Amino acid sequence: MVFPSLTAGYAAVLALLFAGLSIWVMARRLSANVLHGDGGDAVLLHRARSQANFAEYVPLILIVVGLLEAHGGSRGLVHGLLAVLLVGRVLHPFGMTAPANSPRQYACRGGGILATFAVLIVSALALLLRLS
Repeated sequence: MVFPSLTAGYAAVLALLFAGLSIWVMARRLSANVLHGDGGDAVLLHRARSQANFAEYVPLILIVVGLLEAHGGSRGLVHGLLAVLLVGRVLHPFGMTAPANSPRQYACRGGGILATFAVLIVSALALLLRLS
């Protein structure tokens, strides 16, 4: 088994992105004076959901891609999957804060989650193929 160093590097970058999202949420909490929940603040709700969506998908994807890399998956495939994940996770918050039904919402939010789903599915299938 190989140490998944490529996945580890992307995990570090994604951790910094998550820290940025967390600071973004905390800044709104302070400015809106909301300690718990969203306090009915739509901006806070969108920011918090952006952060939560990241927390819901990224850890599992990093585990699956890391296992794929550790099990001998090609560096090109691993790098491609993680690059798409990173781009998707950067785009998603911009779409979450976009006006409803706007081009930015569709491109960023839709594109971000489609990229995330694609990485989740492709990495899971690639890992299953490596294990068979």
